[in-house]
Formats: sequence, C-alpha cells, structure tokens
Amino acid sequence: MAEPSSVRLELLYRISQTINSSLDLDVVMESLMDEVIFATHAERGFLMLYDENKQLSFRTARGIDQQDIEESEFKISRGIVERVAKEATPLLTSNAQIDQRFHTRASVKLYGLRSVLCVPIIQKEKTLGVIYVDNRFQNGIFTQGDLELLTSIASSAGIAIDNARLYRIAVEKGRMERELQMAREVQISLIPPNTPNIPGWDFAACWKPAHEVSGDFYDFIPISDGRLGIVVADVSDKGMPAALFMTLSRSVIRSVAGQTSQLDEEITKINHLIWRDAREGMFITLFYALVKSNSGEVGYVNAGHNPPLVLRSAGKVFESLNRTGMAAGVEGDSRYEQGTLTLAEGDYLVMFTDGVTDAQIGDEPFGEERLKATIRKHAGINAQGMIEALEKELCDFSGNGVPVDDVTLLIARKTA
Repeated sequence: MAEPSSVRLELLYRISQTINSSLDLDVVMESLMDEVIFATHAERGFLMLYDENKQLSFRTARGIDQQDIEESEFKISRGIVERVAKEATPLLTSNAQIDQRFHTRASVKLYGLRSVLCVPIIQKEKTLGVIYVDNRFQNGIFTQGDLELLTSIASSAGIAIDNARLYRIAVEKGRMERELQMAREVQISLIPPNTPNIPGWDFAACWKPAHEVSGDFYDFIPISDGRLGIVVADVSDKGMPAALFMTLSRSVIRSVAGQTSQLDEEITKINHLIWRDAREGMFITLFYALVKSNSGEVGYVNAGHNPPLVLRSAGKVFESLNRTGMAAGVEGDSRYEQGTLTLAEGDYLVMFTDGVTDAQIGDEPFGEERLKATIRKHAGINAQGMIEALEKELCDFSGNGVPVDDVTLLIARKTA
C-alpha cells in the first residue's frame, strides 16, 4: 500500500538516520531489513551482497517478528535475485505463481512464492547486491509505491553499506598496521643492540628491513672459553611469514650453538630442526662463523648463503667463503662441511645478505664488484667506519628508490 508523500519522506528520513547511525556493517544491514519489512508490510526480508568470489551471498535474513531467519528457511528464487542484480532493474510481482516471467522457475512453485519485491543496491554505478522482500501467503501485498519506496531505501543503503565496508577495511588496516608495528618491535628486540667486546676483534653491523618486518637477521652468540658465534641469515619468504620464520630460526640456532666443538655437526642439527618445523617452500640461508679471543682463526659453515668476502690487508686481495652446504630447511638430512681461515691484523670479514648486492637503480644492481670496490677504497678504517661507508655507497647508488630487499651487513675486523 503506497504511503502519502509526506509520510514516505518522513519514513525515508527515519530509515536514513537508522542505517547511517552505525559503521558496523552487520548492524547496518540488520537495522535496514527491519525497517524495510515494517515499511512494506512484508513477511520476510533478505539482503544479499556480492562476496569476494563475485557471488551473491545472504548477509541478513529477517522475519516480520524482527528475528533472524534460520538458514533452512532461506527459500527464495535465486533466479529472481540474480536477474535483478545482473540487470540492475527492480522487480515487482503481485503473484509469482501466475506471472509468466517466472513460469520456468521451479523454486517459485516449490516455495509457494506470491508477492515478491526485489531491488538492486547500487552505489557509484556498481551493483553491491539486492534487497528482497516477499509474502508467501497473500497476493498483491506490494504496490508500485512500495517499489519506488524500496528503490529509494536501497539508494541510501548503498551509501551506508559502502561507508561501513570502507570503515571495516580501515579498521582492519589499522589493526594489521599495529600488529606489524608490534612484530617489528619484537624483531628489533631480537637484533643485538651492541656489538661484543672481544680482545683482538672489532665488530660492526647494520640491519635495514625493506618493509615493516624482515626475513634477515644477524646475531652474536657468546660461547664458552671466550669463543663467539656470528650469524648472518636470510629467510626465503617475505613479510609476516618470513618474520615468524626468522624468529623460529634464530631460536633454533641459539639453542644448538656451542653444544659441540664441531660447527658442521651443529649446522646439521640446526638444519634438521628447521626442516622439521618449516612449511613447504620455506628455508633459510645462513653463514655461521666461530671466532676466538686473541686468535685469528675462524671456523665457519656457509649454508647456501651469499659468500662472505675476506679482504686481506696485505695487497688488498679478496677471498670468498663459498658455500659448504645447502640452505637450512630444504632437506632434513643435509650434511655440511666446516671451513677454516686465519685472519691477520687489519683483515676484514664482510658478511651480507643479497639485499646488498641486489640493490637496484633501474635495471642495474649494486653488485659484488661495486661492493668490493667500496671495501677496498676504505680499507684501514675500523669496522663501524666501514659499515657507514657501505651504507652511504648503497644510499648514493639507490637514491630514493624503494629497497627491493632487506639489507643486512656485518663486519668483523682483526685488530691484533
């Protein structure tokens, strides 16, 4: 039954206030359908929206008693709602049982549908879904005036639903940003705040995530008898999965480090533990070195990592510490070999992740040769000075470009 224009305007105003009084999408939809059922004298009302799979899905189902309708009562004609949504055109029938438009729709007969009113919800020329009301027991419940009223309501609903969706996205984005910030703070707490003081050695490091969290890390692990474990590692994945895997890997390495005198045995055990907990496709490359106080002897294992560089003070000649085994977490039974080198006074051991050599400007990478040239150019300065020189060279090379990967550098210099 059509309402007088003044009553309709008052009704539309009240409905607009109701559905715009909350930014909670579920509350908006439930309030909307209660108002629609009241305004149209419908038996039932449904609101359907397109989901992420571009399928119409029930979001609200209400009865004349302002109660939710159980799923088993969702007995409507999908053909009607899909037609309205596809054509973006309202539909009204006084008696669907005899309406020739629906004579092929078995669901109309099966569910005994009679008075049906369905309108699209359109916002910014995009169909968001439909509002559907019906009465299965009486013919002619809805009029052209009801159709016009429901179309107006759907217009206001489109704005309210869009606003509620945007608000939900903003809330979710804010939550994710807070979680990422917390994850970053946790990661920062796992990165050593200071370098160790070991007689005969000078250390410096930098750690720069490309985004909020990182898959790179470095660590200094004090071991008995004046020994020091040094780790530089890079997780295969990106983002939060990499950050979580980084935390797991660091814990595993620290739990095993120093248990034996043989680095190859320790890395073999570390690999097995990481492999056991790794999801498919995740692994970690790492370089693990062991130095001693007042000694230039360094034991190391390179598990699939970028070969660190050794710059000899005599002649400024470079050596590369090549891989001695596969990345950790790829195969559970991988074996590793231990390498050994001796550093003389003034020699540098430069460890890094591929974010250093892969840094780009256009299609040109920073590359290992530019890295070597920078180290050679500044040879003779302390470890911290070398780190700062490398950071500046990377910054000058990349300019304001977005980092393509996390950057980690660690330098050990023999001082005596």
